[in-house]
Amino acid sequence: MYNQLIQWYPGHIAKAEKNLKEQLKRVDVVLEVRDARIPLASHHPQVAEWIGAKPRLSILNRVDMIPDRIRDRWLAWFEAQGETPYFTNSQLGKGIKALTAAAQAAGEAMNQRRLARGMQLRPVRAAVIGFPNVGKSALINRLLGRKVVASARRAGVTRQLRWVRISDQIELLDSPGVIPVKLNNQADAVKLAICEDIGDAAYENQHIAAALVNFLAELSYDSVLSRYDCDRDGDTGEEYVIRLGACRYQGDVERAARQLLDDFRKGLLGPIPLELPPGHP
Repeated sequence: MYNQLIQWYPGHIAKAEKNLKEQLKRVDVVLEVRDARIPLASHHPQVAEWIGAKPRLSILNRVDMIPDRIRDRWLAWFEAQGETPYFTNSQLGKGIKALTAAAQAAGEAMNQRRLARGMQLRPVRAAVIGFPNVGKSALINRLLGRKVVASARRAGVTRQLRWVRISDQIELLDSPGVIPVKLNNQADAVKLAICEDIGDAAYENQHIAAALVNFLAELSYDSVLSRYDCDRDGDTGEEYVIRLGACRYQGDVERAARQLLDDFRKGLLGPIPLELPPGHP
């Protein structure tokens, strides 16, 4: 199902990674923004290598797009790993105050070391990193309380690294979305595509829409397809996208695929996770 569905080209990715790694040497704390619908698939596998011993805050953005009971299960899972996740909705500003306080607290050790050396205090430097379109720029705008960086519901809006001062206490580094030069787990790549967390040049809509239908069935959320008045009747994802095209769009399968994906991405199908915590039934 996932074989060779997602492909991207590493040239510009490698350049973005190199620039980001250079800037990360200057920061005190890292804010890794993930997609709450896919917290594991949207975790960059090289983050730990890049930041070393620097403190890291895991932010699960778009918390409004998963049910509260799933959020609670992810909270328990992260806490079992010894980590406190921060759930945010950057569009509405949910969870921003707690995140600001946590970032400031995480950087306090830096200023304590500066004081011990007879140096002046300076603002905590925090880097905001993550895959494309997980909401980094919208989150920064919420932290600032005003729109300073461009934000949109598509991958690739942020093109360059940029420092933004929130207050006298904290500065933020906004970074372009980075994806691994090579991602061997195609199931994760498909989830990223479904959630629009990688650019659409990397995949075909019909394949990804079919994968979405299969995920919905696997996680027992396929009842949401009733909104289309087109019964699935046990169809595979691919069969259903074809059926939907015939039912509603005069046989236009590409239009059906785009509609399915767009409705999911806008939350019109309801709050739906594509991942559950490992080991949690």
